[in-house]
Amino acid sequence: MPGVLTDDIVVVKDQREGCQLFNKGNFGYPMRGGGTQLDLVEAVFLVECDRLEVEYEGRKMAFDDMFSYASSVSEGFDIKYLVYRDIRQRGFVVKQETGGFDFSVFPRGSTMSNSRPIYMVRAVSERTALDITKFAAEISQTENRGKKLLYGVVDEEGDLTYYIMSMQDPVGDVYGEAERCLKGTLISDRVFVFSSEDAEELRKAGFYGKMMEGILQLSLIEGCYLCSTGQLEISSNDGTPMSYGELRDFGTKVQDEFDLRMKAFADLRKRGLVVKTGFKYGTHFRVYERSPDECHARYLVHAVPASKVTMWPEISRTVRLSGGVKKEILFCRISDMVEYLEFKWFRP
Repeated sequence: MPGVLTDDIVVVKDQREGCQLFNKGNFGYPMRGGGTQLDLVEAVFLVECDRLEVEYEGRKMAFDDMFSYASSVSEGFDIKYLVYRDIRQRGFVVKQETGGFDFSVFPRGSTMSNSRPIYMVRAVSERTALDITKFAAEISQTENRGKKLLYGVVDEEGDLTYYIMSMQDPVGDVYGEAERCLKGTLISDRVFVFSSEDAEELRKAGFYGKMMEGILQLSLIEGCYLCSTGQLEISSNDGTPMSYGELRDFGTKVQDEFDLRMKAFADLRKRGLVVKTGFKYGTHFRVYERSPDECHARYLVHAVPASKVTMWPEISRTVRLSGGVKKEILFCRISDMVEYLEFKWFRP
């Protein structure tokens, strides 16, 4: 099937052959007056499949000629092509997009005339930096359009990993609070509740801390939160009372990202979730929907500032770890509001 390359499009002038490409393969778009227009990624794919012969300035273009030409006129073409090629070979209809996305993907076995896209796709290299703010905006945009956001990440050997992205709204059913203000003591960077009666009340109210020979040991984050909600009155080891502000200032001095983690912790607790350290998983928190004595943690949560920029290998490690321990990884984006973004490994 012959086509002619001009700038960044290939035109199949023969109306019958062009219609066959569009109607049977969902390639290109019909042109007014006859013929079909293909974008470069479609044309290169068809050349590779021996379904199209392209002519440019009087000479026939082989696959390597087409690939080199397209790479010279379209930034990031190699990455986009590898993602397009892979999804096409999986049986999906794929069309090039504008406005921040690379492709739209239709359900397997469907056509553009009888269905709507289910995914909006971004094709990126593993060396690409990921801006959390931009990512959150892309999720909102795709979900508002009734679609899902899919990232195709190409590694340095050309292999692909897909991640499906979404906003989440985690909730639990643990909303208990202590019926009176209890007493705790700050020692080093932890809070201890020495009264066994007070310790038991806190454990029953919200599964806070960890018992140690009748003494309840709280993390500094837990102690600070309980102080902020009026459930715990904290003193230093010499008996000097500490206000919430003083305790928070102390926390920011002795622990990294204390304020960031504190905001995430407080929001999760207000959602009825039980929050414990996620240190052994390499994240800030592990999160339970109900009593930790009755269930496993469902989520791993990592708090990030709104301006966070990260790299895909870091995302890959985190997602792979969460999958290995059968938990969902949520990135808690902290700005003037708190949002939960999920990265999930996905096979189209």
